[in-house]
Amino acid sequence: MESIPLARPDITDLEREAVAAVLRTDQLSLGPTIGRFEQAVATLAGVRHGVAVNSGTSGLHLIVRALGLGEGDEVITSPFSFIASSNCLLFERVRPVFVDIDPRTGNIDPARIEPALSPRTKAVLAVDVFGQPADYDALTAIVDRRGLALIEDSCEALGAKSKGRPAGSFGSAACFAFYPNKQITTAEGGLIVTDDGRIAELCRSMRNQGRDAAAPSWLGHVRLGYNYRLSDLHAALGLAQVQRLGELLAARARVAAAYNERLAPLAGSLGIELPHVSAGVTMSWFVFVIRLPEGATVQRRDAVIDFLRERGVGCSNYFPPIHLQPFYREMFGFKEGDFPITESVSARSIALPFFNRLTGAQIGRVADTLAEAIGAAGV
Repeated sequence: MESIPLARPDITDLEREAVAAVLRTDQLSLGPTIGRFEQAVATLAGVRHGVAVNSGTSGLHLIVRALGLGEGDEVITSPFSFIASSNCLLFERVRPVFVDIDPRTGNIDPARIEPALSPRTKAVLAVDVFGQPADYDALTAIVDRRGLALIEDSCEALGAKSKGRPAGSFGSAACFAFYPNKQITTAEGGLIVTDDGRIAELCRSMRNQGRDAAAPSWLGHVRLGYNYRLSDLHAALGLAQVQRLGELLAARARVAAAYNERLAPLAGSLGIELPHVSAGVTMSWFVFVIRLPEGATVQRRDAVIDFLRERGVGCSNYFPPIHLQPFYREMFGFKEGDFPITESVSARSIALPFFNRLTGAQIGRVADTLAEAIGAAGV
């Protein structure tokens, strides 16, 4: 029986022709396609400026630098995320200060932020986990009251909305990412969005080796920078995907709805938890993550994953807690029990196959195999 992959990009002849059109020009990088892609994504986010980069990680790093954060500063953030949302702080010797998460959404819990503040706190970095915007009403109230910057890691949330407002429009700056498992893909790439012209200007300069309009020539560099550029080939792919965004998001929503319907009986009989979507949120489905019942161990969860994979069902854990990654333990002395909600959610989470063209028959097979796996693992 054919295996069901965990993820699969949705590429059509529109994207292939867009990339081929750039290949027929002499401008494979630093050409006009970059600007069109940047403006298209900025418009989606409801902000003025977009800066394309070679990854979401690079984008977050440049935001941290553009905000002037550095050694001795602290940023409040979540331990339940892909590791880049904290590594981008370490790149600049900024200390990530973790607070635990809302157990329903997996997003940072605003109620835990103020007790974690110190005179060294300069920003809050929120993560829109799995395509659901964080609680930006509460977060904005905190940062405005305390005079802090707000960084949005919206790398998983292009197209999401909270109370009608697009992800990427709430903070000082935000970043989207376009790896092949995302809502749209550029193969590799990311894009910073902001209403702050100064942040945009600094990010454009730093992504291009520190060049800017003040540089006397191509070999003039006015500040420390990086080669974080995105090519026009990648931008062409992304621009074509943006043109199809409504279609792509609708397809993902249909798959999520089919999963919810098919897995509802398992939620009742086996106690698995289906994804929670907060009131007022328009979800931009990135992955479909279920949780095993409260009390399930990492070992039992991994046994379920092994069972699924052995039967050709792609799946993964999502996410291992950042604070328990080996070098975070070594650097900061973190240990089990420091953030119990994150650790519990992480220990029980399984990402199921999720992509636009997943069929009803495949979803049924995933559900049946999952039920078998849970029984076999003794959850």
